[in-house]
Amino acid sequence: MLGTVEISSVSPVFVGRTDELDVLHDALARAHAGEPQALLIGGEAGVGKTRLVEEFTAAAGRDGAVVAVGGCVEIGADGLPFAPFSTALRTLYRELPADLAAAAAGQEEELARLLPELGDTGSGGHDEEGMARLFELTARLLERVAAERTVVLALEDLHWADASTRHLLSYLFRTLRAGRLVVLATYRSDDIHRRHPMRPLLAELDRLRTVRRLDLARFSRDEVGRQIAGILAAEPDPAQVDDIFQRSDGNAFFVEELAVAAAEGCRTGLTDTLRDLLLVRVEALPESAQKVARIVAEGGSTVEYRLLAAVARLAEDDLIEALRAAVNANILLAAPSGDGYRFRHSLVREAVGDDLLPGERSRLNRRYAEALEADPTLVPADQRAMRLATYWYHAHDPAKALPAVLDASVQARARHAYSEQLRLLERAMELWDAAPEEVRAGLHLRGYAEAYPECGCDPATTPLRFLDLMAEAALAGRFGGERERALKITKKALRLLEDEHDPLRAAWFWIQRSRLVQSLARGDGRQELATAQELVRGLPPSRVHAEVLTNVANWSMLHEPGPDALAAAEQAVSYARMVSARETELNARLTLGALTVGAGDIEAGLAMMEEVRQQAVAEGHAFEAGRAYVNLPNDLESVGRSREAVRILTEGVTYTRRFGLLDSEAWVWGNLAESRFSLGCWDEATEAAAAALRRGQSTKPKGCGAMCLALLALGRGDLAEASRRLAAAHAFFGTHDPMPQQWIVLAHVGLGIAAAEGRHADARAELAAALDAGVPPGTHRYGWPLLLAAATAEADARALPAARPGREEALDRIAAALKRLTTDAPVWHAHEAWVRAELLRAEGRDTTAAWSDVVTAFEPLERPYDLARVRHRLAVALLADGGDDERARATELLRLAHAVAGHLGARPLADAVALVAQRARLPLTAAAGPEPPADPVESLGLTSREHDVLRLVAAGRTNRQIAEELFISPKTASVHVSNILAKLGVAGRGEAAAVAHRLGLFPAESLPVRATG
Repeated sequence: MLGTVEISSVSPVFVGRTDELDVLHDALARAHAGEPQALLIGGEAGVGKTRLVEEFTAAAGRDGAVVAVGGCVEIGADGLPFAPFSTALRTLYRELPADLAAAAAGQEEELARLLPELGDTGSGGHDEEGMARLFELTARLLERVAAERTVVLALEDLHWADASTRHLLSYLFRTLRAGRLVVLATYRSDDIHRRHPMRPLLAELDRLRTVRRLDLARFSRDEVGRQIAGILAAEPDPAQVDDIFQRSDGNAFFVEELAVAAAEGCRTGLTDTLRDLLLVRVEALPESAQKVARIVAEGGSTVEYRLLAAVARLAEDDLIEALRAAVNANILLAAPSGDGYRFRHSLVREAVGDDLLPGERSRLNRRYAEALEADPTLVPADQRAMRLATYWYHAHDPAKALPAVLDASVQARARHAYSEQLRLLERAMELWDAAPEEVRAGLHLRGYAEAYPECGCDPATTPLRFLDLMAEAALAGRFGGERERALKITKKALRLLEDEHDPLRAAWFWIQRSRLVQSLARGDGRQELATAQELVRGLPPSRVHAEVLTNVANWSMLHEPGPDALAAAEQAVSYARMVSARETELNARLTLGALTVGAGDIEAGLAMMEEVRQQAVAEGHAFEAGRAYVNLPNDLESVGRSREAVRILTEGVTYTRRFGLLDSEAWVWGNLAESRFSLGCWDEATEAAAAALRRGQSTKPKGCGAMCLALLALGRGDLAEASRRLAAAHAFFGTHDPMPQQWIVLAHVGLGIAAAEGRHADARAELAAALDAGVPPGTHRYGWPLLLAAATAEADARALPAARPGREEALDRIAAALKRLTTDAPVWHAHEAWVRAELLRAEGRDTTAAWSDVVTAFEPLERPYDLARVRHRLAVALLADGGDDERARATELLRLAHAVAGHLGARPLADAVALVAQRARLPLTAAAGPEPPADPVESLGLTSREHDVLRLVAAGRTNRQIAEELFISPKTASVHVSNILAKLGVAGRGEAAAVAHRLGLFPAESLPVRATG
C-alpha cells in the first residue's frame, strides 16, 4: 500500500528574488561595516514580501545579526499606536536586556511610551516637541544598541500602520547616521490608493537618497513552475502550470492556493474570482472550525487564545479540535508569541471578514468587548484600551463606546501618539450626541481632559463637556502635526462659544488659533492674540489669563519689542505666580529677562534669564530649560559676550540632545554658529550652522542655520554660495510672519552680495526696505551690522560713476538711522565709530585719527574678523599720510589683518590687504634675513608690455604716440594704460608717472626722446 504524498501550501523551496536578496545582503554587509541601512519593500498582496523578509532575516541571524520583527496590528480599520516598534523593541529587550537597558539609561520614563517594560511613563506635560523628542530618543536608543553588533529591524504591513508609526519610521529613515543597523519595512502597494495615508510617506522617502526601495514583481511562468514543484514535491504537469500561471497571474500566494486546491480536488474551475478561491478552502472546514475562523477574522491581526475561547463559547476540547482543523488546513497559524492565532495570510482573513453579515460583525465585536471588560488580562496591557475602544465602536453601542474611546485617547496621549489621540477624540465627538445623557453625565474632567487649564473647579466632580473634547483635540492636532484638522476644530469651538459667555475658554482657543495660523504660514498670529487679550482684559488672575499675557509678551519680544511688551511680561509673571502656573511663570520670566536686556538693563536681564535656566533644569522643566539655553546665549551675544554664550550653548547642545528637544537643539546650533562666527572660529561656525539645518524640525531654526552659512560664504567671497543660502533662508522664514531678527539680517546679507557684485541700486534697495520695515528697540544688534554693510558699500563705490545716482540719499538714510540706534555695549560703541568712519570715507574725509579710534574700540573685543577689517582701513589711512613711522605701523597692521584673513579663509579681505601692500611695496611677512631687492615692476604686478607702456607714460607720451612707438593700435594702448592705473591704484596718468619716478623705475637716460620737427 502506497503512502499519501505530503502537500505543503508553502513551497519549501525559495523561488526567485535573486536580485532583491542581493540588495538585502549588500545592505547587511554595509551595516556590518557601521553604515546604517534603510530599505522599503513594496508589492501587491500575496506577492511574497513576508517570505522574502523571512529568508533574509534567517540568513542575517545565521550571520550573527540580532533580528527583531514587528508587524502593524490591525483591529478593524484601526492600527495600534507604535505597534511594530513596540514589538520589535520587546524582542531586543528579551535578546539583549543589558545592552538595551544601558542604551535607555536616563530616559526610561520617556522610552517606556514605546516599551512599557522599561517602567512607568513620565508625568510631564505635553508640547509640540513631545513626539519629536520621543522619536529622537528612539533613534538614539537603536544607534546605541547597534553600536557593537548588527541589528536588523523588520517592520511589516505598513499599509495598516497608524500615523504615529509612520511618523516615527520617517524620522528614523531621515536621521539614522550611525550604528550597525538595518531598518526595513514592507507595505502592500495595491492598497495605496490616492488618498491612503501612506502615499505622502512614500513620496517623502522616495526623495531620500539613503532609502533603497524594492518593488517585488510577480513570478514568471518558470518561477511559478518551480514554486508548484516545491509545493507538490513533484514535477507538475506543464498544462497545470500554464493554467495556474494564467489564473494567478504570477501572484505567489494565489499560486499556492490554486496548487493546493487542485491537488486536493477542489473544483476551482467553477469560479473566476480569487476571493471565492480563498473561501472555498475555509468552507471545506468543519462548521466549528469555520465559526472559529470567522471569530478570528473580526478580532484583529492576532487573537489571543484565552480571548478567543471567551468569545467562541465552545467547550475547550471542541475549540481545540476546531483550531486543529483550521491549522491543519493552513488557514490559521499559531502566532509567533505562541499565545494566539492568526490567519496564514491577511488576504484569507479579509475574505472571511468580508463574508460576515453586518449584524454578525457587530455581534462579534460586542462579544469581544464584553469578554475583555470581564477579564482585562486577556490581552497585553498596552493594547487593552485601544482594542476595547475599537470593539465597542464597531459593536455600534455609543453608551459603551464613548467612555472606552476616551480611555483609549488618554492612553494614546500618554504615549505621545497624538495623531491616534486626535482620531479617537474625533470619534468621541461623533459619539457624543448618540450616547445617553446619564453616560455623559458620568464622565468628568479628571483623567480625560488636561488641555484646558483648571478653572478652580474640582476636576473629579466637574462634568466633561463637548468643548473639553474639542480642546483636547486641538492640542492633539497641534502636537501631532495635524494642524489643518486642529485649526478646523478650533474654529468650530469658537463658533460654539459665540453663544456662551465664557471669555476665558474663548481666549484659550484664540491662543491655539494664533499658534496654528503661524505654523500653517497663514499669518503672524497677532490679531488672534489681540482678540484673546481683549477677552481677558479686566478679569481676575487665572491660568488662561497668565498664558494669554505670556504669549502676547513673547510675540511682542520677537516682533515689536518695547515698553508694551515689557509691561505684558511683568504682568504675566505676576499672574502666573498668583495662580501657581510654574511653567507659564518660567516662560514669562525668560521673556521678561530678554526684554529687560533689550531695554538697556543688561545685567539685571541676564541674571533673570540665568536664574530661570538653573531653576528649569533643577525642576525638570525640559521645554522651558531648552528655551533658556536658546535665549540666554542669544542675549549674551547681543551685548558682545560671545565666549560666555559659547559656553552655555555648548552645554545646551548636550541638554537638548539628552531630552530630544530637536527644535530647541537646532536653535542652539544656530546661535552657536553666530557666536563662533563672531569669535573667528569660522570652520566650527560652519559645522554648527549645518547642524541647525540638519536637526531642525520646523523651518525657522533651519532659516537661522541657512542665514549663518550665507554670512560665512559672503565673508569668504563665495557669492554664488551666499546667494544660494540666502534664498534658502528666505524660503525657510517665509513671508507670513516677518520678524526684525529675520528681515534685518536678510537685508544685511542681500546688501553685501549686491554690493560685491556691483549692483549698487539693489544694495540700496535692500537697505531702504529694511529701514522702512523698521529697527525696533532692542534689535540694534541686527541694525548695526546692516548700517555698517551699507556705509562700507558706499565708501567702496565712491569713485565709481555708476554709483553716483542715489548716493546722497543713501548716505543721508544711513546717517539718520545711525542716530536712532542705541549703543548699550562696547561692541556697539565700536560699531558706531566704525560706521561713522565709513561714512567719512564715503565722502573722502576719513582720517587716521578716526580709524585709530575704531581700532582702539575693537582691540579689547573678541572680534578678530572685525578687528582685521578696521586694521586694514587704518593701514590705508596711515599710508596716505606718508612718513616712515606711518609705513612701519601700516606694515604691522596689514600683516596682522592678512594673517587673520588667511586663517578664516576671508578671501576678499585677504585680497584687499595684499593689494594695499603691493601698491605700497610693503612685505606681508617679516624678512628672515637679507634678501636681494625685489623687482619693483614685478611687485606691482605689471606685465612686460605694461612695463613698456608705463615707461612711455612716464615720458609724457599720449596713447597715439605710445601706439606708434610700440606698433600697437591706440585702442590697445588705452586698455594697457587703464590696467596700469588700476594696478598702481592711481586716478590719472600724472599720478602714474609720479609713482614711476618715485620708485626709480626708469632712469632718465632710458626714457626715449621723441624727435621734433
